[in-house]
Amino acid sequence: MHSFINSSRPPAYCPGCSHEVVTRALDKAFLQMNLHENQIVIVSDIGCSGLFDTFFKTHAFHGLHGRALTYATGIKLARPDLHVVVTMGDGGLGIGGAHLLSTCRRNIDITLLILNNFNYGMTGGQFSATTPPDALVGSGFLNQIEKPMDACRVMRAAGTGYITRISAYQKDLSAEMEQAIRFKGFSAMDIWGICPGRYTRQNKTTFKTIQASIDKLPSYHGPVPENVREEYGTHYRQKASLQKPLPAPVELPKTFPALFNERKEILILGSAGQRIVTAGEILCYAGLTAGLHATQKNDYPITVLRGHSACEVILSPDKIDYTGITTPDVILALGQEGIDRKKALFSTCREDTLVLVNSKTEIPDCHGTILSIDFKENKIKQQDMAMAALSFLAHQNHLISPDMLETALGIRFKDSTLDRVLELVKHATILENNG
Repeated sequence: MHSFINSSRPPAYCPGCSHEVVTRALDKAFLQMNLHENQIVIVSDIGCSGLFDTFFKTHAFHGLHGRALTYATGIKLARPDLHVVVTMGDGGLGIGGAHLLSTCRRNIDITLLILNNFNYGMTGGQFSATTPPDALVGSGFLNQIEKPMDACRVMRAAGTGYITRISAYQKDLSAEMEQAIRFKGFSAMDIWGICPGRYTRQNKTTFKTIQASIDKLPSYHGPVPENVREEYGTHYRQKASLQKPLPAPVELPKTFPALFNERKEILILGSAGQRIVTAGEILCYAGLTAGLHATQKNDYPITVLRGHSACEVILSPDKIDYTGITTPDVILALGQEGIDRKKALFSTCREDTLVLVNSKTEIPDCHGTILSIDFKENKIKQQDMAMAALSFLAHQNHLISPDMLETALGIRFKDSTLDRVLELVKHATILENNG
């Protein structure tokens, strides 16, 4: 193979663009490394640098602006045998700054080529994160009031093990690329170049002025001693191999006959602290003991012990493809906040929908069969209402049986907690309907 360049779509940039110089140098670096096209992945960004993936006969991935490093990370972790090279302009560098910092910290074995021409060349020559404050750009004076980013300094501070700042016109550019690609860890090259279509026209940039500007800055050339460390992917796999294996999923044999042969949708509504979600889990376990499929979808705010709590459970003899509830078969309306949160679903109730209501709450108008229970009068605490409601259903053989409920409780709870819950369930059998 004499070149990795795609002959059916060769590089096409503005006349005099340094991106073409970088393209040819990268091709030469691959050849110097004696690589095969199947050993390379080029991950590109948006902008002129985003054209790289089409100009090479290698694997390629073209992603969103500023996100190229995230895709490259995933590719390298999945396929550590591949050489992953990211091409990104100074625009993508600024937009994807947080991703850059994360990649520096991880030290994953990918190579970043920053094609730095100090502006958004593809979209009108606006200022970027690296534009000098005295430059003339398409966005007016904005670059004059922001401090440009020294990409090399930032990457060094964030932990990058290999950094080179270089002109696109340096004669040994391909050799420098090869060294960066061979480095075992995150390597980055800040390659300064010319944008003849936009930036250079106003700022008289030449390869001599670029080199002169680089010479005025601290030198970055190769490994950064204080940041050289074990490569992320290798280290991760070593650590992962020492972890205890995850417990196998709970497998529940079918022990009891199902009490129905069609999909059932159950809505449990209350407030934080009423153990609404726990009740949903118990109901799912109970369904599994009868060989049913079960799903649970919870809705609660980020606050602790405050706010609504809602749980949607589906039990079905068939596979469940959609986990949302549209027409409830059972509603356990135990707390006002949860009721208010899901009030729209009350309007979808059928006449045979069982609506078990805490008598201290108000529910919207609905067509369901309403059973009102005064939990407080029955000496049921707020935190026990949901479990008591499940006990009521079980002893009515509605959805679940007492044996299914007791088995589910034994799966979910242990020791003294299980004893307390079983006693609660026993007490809840005397709940009276007040409606």
